[in-house]
Amino acid sequence: VQLQASGGGLVQAGGSLGLSCDASGWSFTHYTMGWFRQAPGKEREFVAYISRKGGGTRYADSVKGRFTISRDSAKNTVYLQMNVIPEDTGVYYCAASTSYGDTDPNRYANWGPGTLVTVSS
Repeated sequence: VQLQASGGGLVQAGGSLGLSCDASGWSFTHYTMGWFRQAPGKEREFVAYISRKGGGTRYADSVKGRFTISRDSAKNTVYLQMNVIPEDTGVYYCAASTSYGDTDPNRYANWGPGTLVTVSS
C-alpha cells in the first residue's frame, strides 16, 4: 500500500486549501481512509475519516463544519477540503485502515509522507 499526500502550502486564515492523497496501485475500496495532522511540538491527531464506499464520515470536533473529506474510487484518491484557521497549521497525513470507525492513528497500518499546511493569521 502506497499513499502520497499533496496540496499543502501557505494559506491565509479564512482561506481554503484542498489536499489530495493518491492511493493508486492497490485495493483502495477495501480501506477506510483517514486524514491526520501533527502540529509542531504536538502529537499526531485525528482529523477525519471516510468509509470504504464513502457513505460514512467522521470529523474531529476542531474541524467539523470547516473540513470536508471525500473519495473518488475511480481515481483512487481521497480529498480533504479545508477552510482554515491558524490552528490548522501542521503536517497532514493520509492513512488507510482495514477497520472502520477508528480515530486512533495506531489503528491505521498504512501511511504516506505528509504534506505541510501553514496558515498565516
